[in-house]
Amino acid sequence: MIGQLRLDDHLQRYSETAPHALAVAAAVDAIAAAAIEIADLIATGDLAVASGLTTGRNTDGDVQRDLDVQADAILRRCLSKLPIAALASEEMREPQFGDREAKICVAIDPLDGSSNIDLNMTVGTIFSILPAPDDLGLAFHQRGAAQLAAGFITYGPQTALVLTLGDGVDIFTLDRKAGCFRLARSAVQISEACEEFAINISNRRHWDSPVRAFIDECLAGVDGPANHNFNMRWIGSLVAEAYRILTRGGVFLYPSDARPGYGDGRLRLVYEAHPMAMIIEQAGGSASTGSERILDLSAQNLHQRVPLVMGSSNEVRRVAELHCDPLLVASVSAPLFARRGFFRL
Repeated sequence: MIGQLRLDDHLQRYSETAPHALAVAAAVDAIAAAAIEIADLIATGDLAVASGLTTGRNTDGDVQRDLDVQADAILRRCLSKLPIAALASEEMREPQFGDREAKICVAIDPLDGSSNIDLNMTVGTIFSILPAPDDLGLAFHQRGAAQLAAGFITYGPQTALVLTLGDGVDIFTLDRKAGCFRLARSAVQISEACEEFAINISNRRHWDSPVRAFIDECLAGVDGPANHNFNMRWIGSLVAEAYRILTRGGVFLYPSDARPGYGDGRLRLVYEAHPMAMIIEQAGGSASTGSERILDLSAQNLHQRVPLVMGSSNEVRRVAELHCDPLLVASVSAPLFARRGFFRL
């Protein structure tokens, strides 16, 4: 079945399972069609695309690149053909309301990691599908656990679509000759333990002490509480980090820190952290702010930011333990930097 089952066949089977399933399947199919267009756009090698040409800043203040705008337009065009109650995008100031009788709402990050496009590194699209509430003004203020489906697409050496419909995680890859996505891996599971951690360690001096303590444990390797060695990874693209975790385990941390504008974290809850948390949990992992489960959170505004720790459940749990126990933090940090002299000559 692997390599033979097409995404549209998978969605057809799912569409018969629940009242909302047909609408969810149609939305995923539309996003997949948009992803094929975006993949082709990225693969053209057009200088404006390859250079990551900037066009200004989006409504939330982040640098906006030409490809962000184009990806957003493609996704919105493909989704506009469907009955959707509300649509939200990173590139939109406010949600767009549509068919008030529709059963679903959709939130998208059209092009995650677009700052990497001029480096020829993996970028992607993230999406979240929610039930339409009676009051559409609350469409994107629901808890993450309310999501009906979530997924992301990576545009790299392969174009891959990672999807959960609430019953496990499947990965489909784009068959360019046939113009469709085919099943590559089913029922993906993340190992509870891990040997890789991902964080931008250059910001260490800005982190809160629990995050520093956790990374200290990773750096201590077999000589520390973890009792095994870690490798560090940092791609700077959320979709690429998530795909790596789904493929070979590990933990990813994008914590809040003391820098201006980073006190609440940097990733967006509605269209980045919520869908990623659903995917990671459906694959047997965990996702938290460091102390709270991501799927228990509801957004106060569309572009609300949040810290994110996700991946192998043992490591996410350890970060939570360190956030809850200052004495534990002290016991980890002091030996590493005083007695062992890890950063001393």
